[in-house]
This record gives sequence, structure tokens and C-alpha cells, in this order.
Amino acid sequence: MVEPRSREPRTTGPRVLDARLLEPEHRHAPMFVISVAAELTEMHPQTLRQYDRIGLVTPRRQGGRHRRYSPYNIEQLRQIQQFSQEGVSLEGIRRILQLQNRVEVLEETVDALRQELRESQRHSTKPRFFAVGPHGDVVTVDRGRRARANTQALVLWEPAPRRR
Repeated sequence: MVEPRSREPRTTGPRVLDARLLEPEHRHAPMFVISVAAELTEMHPQTLRQYDRIGLVTPRRQGGRHRRYSPYNIEQLRQIQQFSQEGVSLEGIRRILQLQNRVEVLEETVDALRQELRESQRHSTKPRFFAVGPHGDVVTVDRGRRARANTQALVLWEPAPRRR
């Protein structure tokens, strides 16, 4: 006699994305059809279509017509849902998402510049110091030394008079 398989009860609430899908190489990869995205976010597919139409979330198009949502899009939809439940208007949500995207771009730029700085510091054999040379050009100066002036001129500095 064959025993019937026991089904585990389905949990309520949104399905959880595998953490590996949120890694940078997968984050923007289009992978979920609209029905799966709707289930992951507990939204109606028509709501997702509306958000696409008004430009809140823009999934990639596969095969010309079919929407494919990335894990990043799922994150955005969940944020939109949270903001909406908190009473933020769609225009307010759009502005928040624009600012978040701008912050992400700026953070990526800062990270790239930090990496570039680390690379240049790693390839440098010793610290370099710079000064203005006698002809107004930039010269490299050894640590603990001063740039030599070829003149005996004395430069005086006076603060500008205060405006009232």
C-alpha cells in the first residue's frame, strides 16, 4: 500500500528571494515574469503594469513584449508598496526612487574613485609632495625639504578689507 505524500502547509506572506539573487552580478538580471513578480510582492499584475506605464518601475522587455523583472525591480516594488501603505503619493514615491537612484550612482562613483586612489597609492614607491616652482610650475619635493626659490624677493600678504 502506498502512503499519500504529506504536503507541507504553505506559509502566508510574500515569497522570499534567495540572497544569491541580490548579489551584484544577478541584481539587475531580468528573470521573473509578471505573475511571479506579482506573487513575490503580493501585488496584482495589473498594478505592476500600471507602475510600468507611469515609469515607477521599468522591467526589461524579453522578446519585444514580455516584461521580465529583476531582483532589483522586486526590491523597488516592495519599497513602493511600503511607501504607499505609509500614505506617500505616487509622485512622492517617484521622487524618492529618483533620489535613491542618484545616491546609488554617486556611491558607485565614490567607490570607483577610492579604488583608483588605492591603486595609485599601491603603485607609488614613496609619498610625494608638491610645491610651486620658481616659474609657477608644479614641482615634486622630497619629504622634509622646501622648494628652493631662485629669488630673494619677500612676499607680503595683507588681508582684504572687510566689506560693510
